[in-house]
Amino acid sequence: MEQTLSSSKTEGVTNNESARAGKSIDTSLPEADRLRLSRPFGLPTPRGAALWVIIAVVLVWAGMGAGFNPDKLLSGIPNMGNFVSRLFPPTFDKFPVIIKLLVETLQMALVGTVLGALASLLLSFGAASNIAPRWVYTSCRAVLNVLRSIPELIFALMFVSAVGLGPFAGILAIVLGSVGSIGKVYAEAMESVQPGPVEALTAVGANKRQIISYAVLPQAAPLLVSYTLLLFEGNVRGATILGLVGAGGIGLELTTAMRMYDYGHLCAIIISIVVLVTIIDRVSAFVRAKLS
Repeated sequence: MEQTLSSSKTEGVTNNESARAGKSIDTSLPEADRLRLSRPFGLPTPRGAALWVIIAVVLVWAGMGAGFNPDKLLSGIPNMGNFVSRLFPPTFDKFPVIIKLLVETLQMALVGTVLGALASLLLSFGAASNIAPRWVYTSCRAVLNVLRSIPELIFALMFVSAVGLGPFAGILAIVLGSVGSIGKVYAEAMESVQPGPVEALTAVGANKRQIISYAVLPQAAPLLVSYTLLLFEGNVRGATILGLVGAGGIGLELTTAMRMYDYGHLCAIIISIVVLVTIIDRVSAFVRAKLS
């Protein structure tokens, strides 16, 4: 009896080893594929070559139409050097004013990002094809396309005429600009979730709210947070420009320094903006690394 059991075990082990050996043989790559993968570069296929030709033609056409001229850039380098040399040394005699306006710019970007992200999240539910009906999806996508095609400066001018000069107009412009730029990204993050949990909840009779709460948002949450942090960084830089039209922030002071040819003050403002954006970028990168 024991001999029979031992012989059965031996045969089972032999069969398993044979099966594993058979699998390793079956999964080996053919010689042609192995040679192809061993070459880091290879000649493109006719279709690939035609695609590269089309891309080159389009780039040349775009460069000619846009007046792209490297010779003009090279001849203008001395003028660029002259302008940069005038910026130094920076003068920080108005540093308290710079700090005050930078804080105002940061506040505008923070409030505008939070409100814009919330509005984008609500609109993205209707702009995700795996959640919304077709007519809702088409309508929400059209709204996002319209908002994304209008520059924030136009929104700022509109709100300045409505609520007057100041940071409130800038916040409203940032909100609409945020919805246009990030709403589509939110929707695509929701569309890229794994369909398994969605199908499982649908099979057991869950409604749309339950599917979004328990299948879509948990999967898309890391991407949504990462995109929101990137949006905040962009809004800080964008808020510095809205002051050009009187929508608050440090943009107006920057424009005034350029018009008055106060290059030292202009350099101090630029350095302060660079430091602020760098700090925000490092903090956002740290948060994204923790989330990932």
